[in-house]
Amino acid sequence: MAPKKAEPKKIEPKKVEPKKEAAKPAAAPAPAAAPAPQPEPEAPKEPEFDPKSITIEYAADQIEEFREAFSLFDRTPTGELKISYAQCGDVLRALGQNPTNTEVLKVLGKPKPEEMNRKMMDFETFLPMLQHISRSKQQSSYEDFVEGLRVFDKEGNGTVMGAELRHVLATLGERMTEEEVDQLMAGHEDANGCINYESFIKRILSG
Repeated sequence: MAPKKAEPKKIEPKKVEPKKEAAKPAAAPAPAAAPAPQPEPEAPKEPEFDPKSITIEYAADQIEEFREAFSLFDRTPTGELKISYAQCGDVLRALGQNPTNTEVLKVLGKPKPEEMNRKMMDFETFLPMLQHISRSKQQSSYEDFVEGLRVFDKEGNGTVMGAELRHVLATLGERMTEEEVDQLMAGHEDANGCINYESFIKRILSG
């Protein structure tokens, strides 16, 4: 009897399960619109120099000295007592001031470079410029002195010990003699031997 042929096993096709779609991440919320940048506040404009607003404080004899020095820079063919804008800084420095070029340009009204040699000014125009530069220098010196003496103001009440101030005047910078210090400080010390240094400096600078 012939052996039975083994029937091949039926291979059932595997059910392909539909792939589960990966859960999509929730859409990120749209970024909020960046706030419009705030316009930067404009720097306060420096007031323009107005010669008419300057009060001339010089004595008549001082003004005559300044006029004489001014005339030395006069290059006009007929001696009109005028200088060019470019000479203004030189005349100011010849009269004992030390302005920066920026300060000179400011009092001149910020002229263009090509106008510096072309434009001219007379002494009456120059004098308020000299007064303004001189006053600015004095204000700067006052603030420098106050800042220097504030170091000795231990209580922060605007006063320094007279003894400390005497020591500073007698030993630092252009040293003064004891007599000069006494003369300078006369009437400034209070009952506690303290000195209000702001009023002290104002008195010195006012001469």
